[in-house]
Amino acid sequence: MNNNDFSITLIISTYNWPKALKIILLSVINQTYLPIEVIVADDGSRDDTRELIEEMQKSFPCKLIHVWQEDNGFRVSEIRNKAIVKAAGDYIVQIDGDIILEKHFIEDHYLFAQKSFFTQGSRVKLSPKSSLEILRNGKVDIPFSWSSFFQPNRLRLRFLQNYFRFIYKVNHPYLVRGCNIAFWKEDLLRVNGYNEDIIGWGYEDNELGARLIFAGIKRQFLKMGAVGYHLDHPINSRDKVNQNHKTFLETINSEGTYCQNGLDKY
Repeated sequence: MNNNDFSITLIISTYNWPKALKIILLSVINQTYLPIEVIVADDGSRDDTRELIEEMQKSFPCKLIHVWQEDNGFRVSEIRNKAIVKAAGDYIVQIDGDIILEKHFIEDHYLFAQKSFFTQGSRVKLSPKSSLEILRNGKVDIPFSWSSFFQPNRLRLRFLQNYFRFIYKVNHPYLVRGCNIAFWKEDLLRVNGYNEDIIGWGYEDNELGARLIFAGIKRQFLKMGAVGYHLDHPINSRDKVNQNHKTFLETINSEGTYCQNGLDKY
């Protein structure tokens, strides 16, 4: 859907889960279309994550960059901003550190990208059993499970992608999930990236999406493509979710586009 050539940076957020990160990076190596770089946005992991990245840098097919900050609690907005500033790509594809990429993932995002839009992708939730098997084997192979089989998000059907582009979740205009999403870097700079007043789990993605929409950047959904497999894991602490929801609602009510505590400080 685009006529211009552009470069892609893949940003992967992570925290103290090198087993999962290794499999995700292996899934990047398998891509039919590679980004120009991968940035691991590390919210304070121990040395084993750094050691993994240093080892994989030796043979990785594109630039592999480690952006780390001290562990001071859940500060994903901050580490993502630091990674965004570092990004050399025109287009930023962002995933969480629990998303394994189907081999056409980057290619699908590349083909779907449009100016003045950000793209919300989907995920296939893997069962605890399948997730454990993948982590134990240390391979990208996704085992069959009935729980995944009945999730339509697992299908890659390019002829249906345009059908869902603008009609999916139309009644939820600010639904945004950072586990599989893509933006033009210039649009993120325009709204000053993630709001670092949002600390802890929840609503940092929705709040950013709302500001992009108020700035005239439209949301489109990529269904039946850019398939990401979500590894099962314990739920993060949600002790800040009420405060974060309040910040999100303040943005909605004010129709704000630019956050004061964002990426411009870097």
